Amino acid sequence: MKVAIFFGSKSDKDTMKKAADILTEFGVEYKAFIISAHRAGALLKQTVEQVEKDGCQVIIAGAGLAAALPGVIAGITTLPVIGVPLECVSDKSNGLGGMDALLSIVQMPPQIPVATVGINSAKNAAYLALQILALNDKELSEKLKAFRAKLASDAAASGIDIKF
Repeated sequence: MKVAIFFGSKSDKDTMKKAADILTEFGVEYKAFIISAHRAGALLKQTVEQVEKDGCQVIIAGAGLAAALPGVIAGITTLPVIGVPLECVSDKSNGLGGMDALLSIVQMPPQIPVATVGINSAKNAAYLALQILALNDKELSEKLKAFRAKLASDAAASGIDIKF
C-alpha cells in the first residue's frame, strides 16, 4: 500500500472515492479509512502509525467544516499529507461552500505543512500523490508522462478546425 486515504465522515465517501479511482487507474495500491480527528483521535493516531509501518508513502486527507483531519495527521507523521477541503454535504446551512475547510487546511502553522488542493478536488489530490510517488518509481513516472501526453494531444485535437 503506497497511499492512505482518510476522511472524517461517511458523507464524504463519494467525493473521496474519486481519489481512489485515479489511484486504481494508475495501479497504485491504497487503503481508505473513515476516522474523525475530533471523535476518534487515539484511533487516528494508531491508524496513521500503522499505515506508516505498512509502507505508505503519501496520505490524502479530506475534511469539511473545521477541517482538522489533514493537519492532525500532518502533526502525527512526516509523510507528505495532501488535504482535500470538502464542502459539507450533511449541513448545507453553513453557507460557506467549503471555503471554511479550504482556509482551515491551507493555513497550517509553520513546520507542519499540508499540501492543499481545491474544494472537493479529490482527483487532483490523487494526481499530486502520483507525482510524489513517481519521484522514486520509474514505471509510474512513465505512466504519468504518457497520461500527460494524451491530455496534450486531446486538447490540441479539440481545438483544431472547430465548427460553430
